[in-house]
Amino acid sequence: MAETFKITVERNQLRFAAAHMATFDGRCEPLHGHNYEVIVEAEGQLTDDSWVWDFGDLKDMAATIVAELDHRFLLQVDSRVLLSEERGGAWGIETGDRGYVLPSSDVVALPIDNTTAERLAGWVGRRLWADLRAKGASNIRRLTVGIEEIAGQTGWYTVE
Repeated sequence: MAETFKITVERNQLRFAAAHMATFDGRCEPLHGHNYEVIVEAEGQLTDDSWVWDFGDLKDMAATIVAELDHRFLLQVDSRVLLSEERGGAWGIETGDRGYVLPSSDVVALPIDNTTAERLAGWVGRRLWADLRAKGASNIRRLTVGIEEIAGQTGWYTVE
């Protein structure tokens, strides 16, 4: 019988505040922000030391990724609704009758089509999976990341 174990790190250091404008039905939400919380679950076989992975190391890896998003505007550069272009140290963003110019230093340009909790979870999850693999975590078979926008509303992503 193959056994699987799971560890979870969440909240505490895994928080970020950010602004965004999600899109739906061809429209764009007004500019607003959230105090996001991040949940990470790693599943797999135990190492020779009887760990799935070190809690502190997993939390530190996730916190490093999350810190890139903190106090920034999250821009979905692959949007079908927002038009965006970086020029002269600033991002110009247009949607319908609204336009914004934001300093590049305040923007995280994400290669996603929307800044929903699900897409943000996917972006964080893919980055974390690559970091774990680079550290030799071949025993981890499944990684799940949740991004909670507000209490009770979490978007999830899983990679196996």
